[in-house]
Amino acid sequence: MAVVLNILLVILAIAVTVVIVIQPSKGEGLGSIGGGGQMFFAKNKGFEKMLEKVTAWLGGALLFLAIMVGIVEKLSR
Repeated sequence: MAVVLNILLVILAIAVTVVIVIQPSKGEGLGSIGGGGQMFFAKNKGFEKMLEKVTAWLGGALLFLAIMVGIVEKLSR
């Protein structure tokens, strides 16, 4: 059981990483001082919202699964 949960944890961690990496940046850093026009007129708002929701759900699932792995590991000793 612990092995299966650990494998799922690794897969979920990779999925969270991929989803975070494909998200467009929200700010331009120091480039926004001169004019952050792209920040206000960005495209694909629906896609960005979906990525935010997916990130939140995957992050919550990762947290839950990490807690479950800890509990299973502690009980199996």
